Amino acid sequence: MGRAEQVLSVLWPAFVMAGVLETVVFAMVDPETLTWFGGEPLAWSRQAVYTVSFFVFWGAIAAASALTAALSCEVRDVRASEVPPAAPRAG
Repeated sequence: MGRAEQVLSVLWPAFVMAGVLETVVFAMVDPETLTWFGGEPLAWSRQAVYTVSFFVFWGAIAAASALTAALSCEVRDVRASEVPPAAPRAG
């Protein structure tokens, strides 16, 4: 699999799930009632909250997916040209 296919195999499912997560979250949370950590109201429009949260969700899900993909590949996939084939065992 080429590099572009690997990147897209992480980003596309993350994009879809970010949309699903945003729908679920904002079905229960009103963006106009959000506050900063100090209790000060968030002075953003609804659209700004939806947009920023979508990209945060997409980035977090893509990072988790990329980490999973990186940890699940085998050593021979990473260093195929560096690892000599195993010699047959005598015996």
